[in-house]
Order: sequence, then C-alpha cells, then structure tokens
Amino acid sequence: MNVFILNTGRCGSTSIIEACRHIDNYSAGHETRSGQLGAERMAFPDNHIEADNRLSWLLGRLDREYGDNALYVHLTRSPEKVSQSHIYRFSHGIMRAYSRGILRGLDENADAFAVGMDYCDTVTTNIKLFLRDKTHKMDFQLEEADRDFRRFWEFVGAEGDLEAALETLRTPHNSTRKNKRYRKYSGNWWLQRMGRLPQDR
Repeated sequence: MNVFILNTGRCGSTSIIEACRHIDNYSAGHETRSGQLGAERMAFPDNHIEADNRLSWLLGRLDREYGDNALYVHLTRSPEKVSQSHIYRFSHGIMRAYSRGILRGLDENADAFAVGMDYCDTVTTNIKLFLRDKTHKMDFQLEEADRDFRRFWEFVGAEGDLEAALETLRTPHNSTRKNKRYRKYSGNWWLQRMGRLPQDR
C-alpha cells in the first residue's frame, strides 16, 4: 500500500518524512519524483510514504493511478503560519509559480501575505475535494504532531521504532530561518514590492 501526505508545503512535511525513516515496513521520501514526466511522475515504489506539496496540482493523475487503493493523509498547519513562511520564499519555488503563473496579471503591489493565504485556500480546497470520495484517509494537524503521528502510525500499520520517530519529529527540518535560500532571497526586491513582511517567521 502507498501513502500520500498531501499538503500546502511549509507545514512540517520534511520533518514527518524524516520521522517516517524509523518505519521498517515502508520507504519514505519528500518530493522524490517531482522532476519526472509522464508515467514516471506517479511511479512511486510499493509500500512507500511520499510527501509532495506539488501533488495538489496533479490530483487527477494521482486519482487515475492510485484511486482508492492508497492511504491519504491531509497534513495541515495554521494558514497564517503557512503564509508567513511562504512569503520569505516568494522569489522561487511554488510561490513564484503561483504568484506569477497561476495568478497571471497579479498587481505587483499585492500584499504577499494575502497571496499566501489565497494559495493556502486554493490548495486546501483542491485536496479536500480530491479526498471527498476516498475511503482510507486521515487528517494530520502539525500543531498536534505528537498526537497525530501516533494516529498516523496506527493508520498506516507502521512497524519500527515509534519513540525514535517521535523524537525526530520534534526536531525542526527545513525551517525558513535556517534555509540557505531564505538567506539568499530575504532581501530580494520582489519581497520588498510584494508588501509587508510579518515579524513572526
């Protein structure tokens, strides 16, 4: 059985995958096939846990390939926190694609936080619609990570070292403040033109 952790990004997916490496009966990966085309994009190995926020734009293909024959986890975090984290990465990645590609003609003076909130609402709605008819699904709130990871462990039938996994989960991974690309782009002109930056990163 395959497990897909669907999410907006900036909500702890990297930390969860690192925790999943303590599971013996599944492999685990983060955006492992994001650069593949065609059938290869969905060719995940059997008994694999995958977290990839870009799958929220490929849900039709995910449904065609796996349908109701997979386990789905909807990972969420406070939209305000997600948006605050995303706007520090506005010059690259998914926020650049959303603000300059999906939202064509966006006012260059648009508030970055508002764009981030719009992105979160769009992706969350896509995921909820996709999961509407799925049998095997669960919600995972980052703010309740200890509780929900234990539920996740049972949900997927994990075997391994749960306590080591929880300890790994409690260690932040890929945080905005420590990210090299954040340091590179934090002073970029695009961030300055996209509105205020919140104090809470």
